[in-house]
Amino acid sequence: MDVINSILSLVFDQLLAPVWLVFGFIIAHLTLALLCVLMGIAFSLPQILGLINPRGFAAAARRFPRAVAPGRILMGMATLWFLYYVRIESLADFADYKNFLMLLFLATGIGACIFVQDYLAVRGLALVVMLLAKLMVDTGRPHLAGNPLVLVIQGWAYVLVVAGIWFTVAPWRFRDFLVWGTANEFRIRFGCGVRLAYGLFVTGLGAAVF
Repeated sequence: MDVINSILSLVFDQLLAPVWLVFGFIIAHLTLALLCVLMGIAFSLPQILGLINPRGFAAAARRFPRAVAPGRILMGMATLWFLYYVRIESLADFADYKNFLMLLFLATGIGACIFVQDYLAVRGLALVVMLLAKLMVDTGRPHLAGNPLVLVIQGWAYVLVVAGIWFTVAPWRFRDFLVWGTANEFRIRFGCGVRLAYGLFVTGLGAAVF
């Protein structure tokens, strides 16, 4: 058992060292202001496409739930991100089993990419947004007492958690939501307009408030 644990520790510490460095650097240097700006811009850009080219937006949106390549990218990102959090967890109760748990979670992520390709993109996106929600809550928590507008970000994070859980369990609901939201040009433009306004609002919070 100790030999296997040592081998796993070597594998995770050495082979995946660049991954841990990237995640560690990002999380350590990410401020609430920068997080809001990045999230606001990333959230706004697809909405601009929807306003400019509703048909192209609808076609891309409807292809996404069953797209395998984006699903593998998102699932891979979520797996490594989750492994990073497991690696830095200091809870002593499972310290002796941490490497075995990391191996199990890594195998689960890889296995999902190979054997669970149906709605893989939705499941991968759901995991990413739940991990992003944790980052949002952790980054915003120190600022809660100083600025009540931080609740905008914290509230968004909890919405992402609920949506992530729901779409992980029932990924076809995400497909249904996209089909409904892109049923006609009015829905596309209206939905994109509302989301763009929120994305710009979050960007403004990061640039001018936080």
